Amino acid sequence: MTLKPLACTLIAVSLLSACSTTPKEDPKPTTPIIFTEPDVTPPFYALNPFNYDAPPPFEIALKQAAAQPVTKMEVNLQSDPSKKVTLDVNKLIIPTVNSNARNLKFAVLAGENEIDVTEIDDFLQLVEGKARHYPPRFTERQERKGFEAKLKELTQQLDTLASRDNASFDVLIRAFKASVMARNLDLGSVYTTKSLTYAQRILKINKEDAEANFWFGFGLSEGGGQREAIPYLDKAMQAGVQEAYLSAANNYIAMEQKKNAIQTLKNYKIKYPQEAEVADRLIAEIEKQGRWNVWQIIAAPAQPTPATPATPATPATPATPAT
Repeated sequence: MTLKPLACTLIAVSLLSACSTTPKEDPKPTTPIIFTEPDVTPPFYALNPFNYDAPPPFEIALKQAAAQPVTKMEVNLQSDPSKKVTLDVNKLIIPTVNSNARNLKFAVLAGENEIDVTEIDDFLQLVEGKARHYPPRFTERQERKGFEAKLKELTQQLDTLASRDNASFDVLIRAFKASVMARNLDLGSVYTTKSLTYAQRILKINKEDAEANFWFGFGLSEGGGQREAIPYLDKAMQAGVQEAYLSAANNYIAMEQKKNAIQTLKNYKIKYPQEAEVADRLIAEIEKQGRWNVWQIIAAPAQPTPATPATPATPATPATPAT
């Protein structure tokens, strides 16, 4: 078989290149690539649903931890047990079992039947700002993907702890919130079932807990259980959860109970006068039967109020001609 001239040329060139003894110059040293994680985009939902003007509960807990006396501790480094590390910063510690009330404490290390939730609470706060309600609000697709992956890992960790019959209230409330937000991020229908189970366990322990009633109320509403949501949202409003008013109004809108939605927003305006502009905007949208979802209305840019046209001047009465 005869090789074509082009094929012969390519073979010859490759052989010459392989046999060449000319030393190659070392490539110039490249600058190492340093990956900088992008900043998290601003939250859409208020980080403190109890009081929009107050700092987030997680940040308050961090300040309290920093203000507490620190009991330093020297422990073996996990990555290298032959080395020691000194712990000198208080963390947020909760019990994992046998505790039916909120029991957050501050220490440098979790003990037996305890867990350090500093990073867990930090991440849950970040997710809340994006996905507390449905639909979630992300402006960056990659950021959402990162949140989804991390939330899957966290729910597995919390589910393991919450699977115990004597799981603590602190564990259950975190597992509950994580499941609600996993459902909102469309990570699977299993999270709807989990969130319902956790809510029932939490309210069995303390049916008056404001946070549990708020989350269970809007969770039911946004999952299609609007009628079932009413007593829980009512209880949350009575307990002083600011955002419960918006969730209740949203619930009535979904039920096509326009009067109840507007009355709830009027009550919201009285209770929180600083939110009057938001309440008026929502009421106006409901009255003209526009968007059905409170969060969609809030997300949309406010339309400028049209200027009132000037009243045309009354033409002067012509003078009566002299006779």
